[in-house]
Amino acid sequence: MHACKIMDKQKEDYALPELPYGYEALEPNISKEQLTIHHQKHHQAYVTGINNIFKKLKESRAAGIEIDIKPVAKELSFNLAGHKLHSLFWKNMVPEKKYEEPKGILKKAIEDEFGSLESFKKEFSRAAASVEGSGWATLALDNKTRKLLILQIEKHNVNLAPEVSMLLVLDVWEHAYYLDYKNDRVKFIDNFWKIINWSEVEKRLKENGDNR
Repeated sequence: MHACKIMDKQKEDYALPELPYGYEALEPNISKEQLTIHHQKHHQAYVTGINNIFKKLKESRAAGIEIDIKPVAKELSFNLAGHKLHSLFWKNMVPEKKYEEPKGILKKAIEDEFGSLESFKKEFSRAAASVEGSGWATLALDNKTRKLLILQIEKHNVNLAPEVSMLLVLDVWEHAYYLDYKNDRVKFIDNFWKIINWSEVEKRLKENGDNR
């Protein structure tokens, strides 16, 4: 793509996305207070971090100043991955009263890979519960083999496999559940199954060319 066209599509800043539901909508599984803090404080911090880094880079490049790029690149990777993952996370949840079981090509894909939805749930829950420290569990599609994978992501950006598309993500940093569940991560994971937006997961599967 021509450089001018790339520049035309660039935006000034990254922005915190709006939630697709109200802050109280995921209760009792995620409280209004927990969701508000997670979205407005933690996710906003990653967005602010990204924008500050780009501002710093722009100013140093304009002034011809060489900066220590290693910590800057690491911080950018961390904040950008946090922003991208949280943006996926909000969309793959839905109020419990609107919950529907997976169906169609998503149901078939899960059954083909894991044997049954229940088997998948158990395996995904074990992966989420066993994340070391802060991190994520994700259901991903390997874009080469077309296989469904359950992966762990440490922090935001460590152990993230290339050439995979994330279909379902679960934040198991303590900031995602501590107000509601204290240190009971397993209970948080159990309740997560009540609010998954499976239609969004199927949409992501289809967008990545899987029509089975």
